[in-house]
Amino acid sequence: MSGLDLMQALSVAQSAAFAAGELIDQHFRRGVDTRFKADDSPVTQADEDSEARIRAILQRHYPAHGIYGEEGGQHHLDAEYLWLVDPIDGTKSFVRGSPIFSTQIALMHRGELVLGVSYASSWREMAWAVRGRGAWVDGRPARVAEFPLQRATLSTGNLKSLIADPRRYLALGELIRASHRGRGYGDFLHYHDLARGRIDLVIESDVNILDIAALVVIVREAGGVFTDLDGAPIGLGTRSVLAGSPALHAEALARLR
Repeated sequence: MSGLDLMQALSVAQSAAFAAGELIDQHFRRGVDTRFKADDSPVTQADEDSEARIRAILQRHYPAHGIYGEEGGQHHLDAEYLWLVDPIDGTKSFVRGSPIFSTQIALMHRGELVLGVSYASSWREMAWAVRGRGAWVDGRPARVAEFPLQRATLSTGNLKSLIADPRRYLALGELIRASHRGRGYGDFLHYHDLARGRIDLVIESDVNILDIAALVVIVREAGGVFTDLDGAPIGLGTRSVLAGSPALHAEALARLR
């Protein structure tokens, strides 16, 4: 991999996430003013300041790498190594005083996600993974559970696009009925819990790659399968998620098709 030390890159990404989290928590405690972008999604000074801090750290250590950030846009997108940064994934929760938000940092090498860091600063919970090195959540090795559908817990996130398709909406309903229980944890929370075996399947239909890039690596290194709702590989254009243990992912994919 062109001599890049992924464990050193992990350390840099973790340091950047901790530095951003410290700044984000300061904003969270005192409150922030909210603006809205052209797509009607919220943005705050905390988003912009924390991404600037992450970018500064990454660029200091890896000036030749590209960066694609939620607020700062794309820089050198065709670089061999591309950092994907969402400083506050869950801004809607953040601005309403809910602690279900996180900082997401991932590294892509020639189109393949190879490193992911997900830091929920309000929870003081870090999840991370490096390709071939396993996944860790809250300082412990993470592994997906292997329950059959009738004993499985399914968690959903954003579903607006999915429910616009009546056939797929009906299939989702049948999938939930066949499972042990359905929940809607959302954002980093259901992916962290999927990786450590607390839930078993995650379905979302309205995401972008910056929301999920780090979590893709974490879930895969924990033994899970992570694709879009059609079973396609995750890439820069991904807009939906189907993630779970291999057997559950295969069953859910067949039902949703």
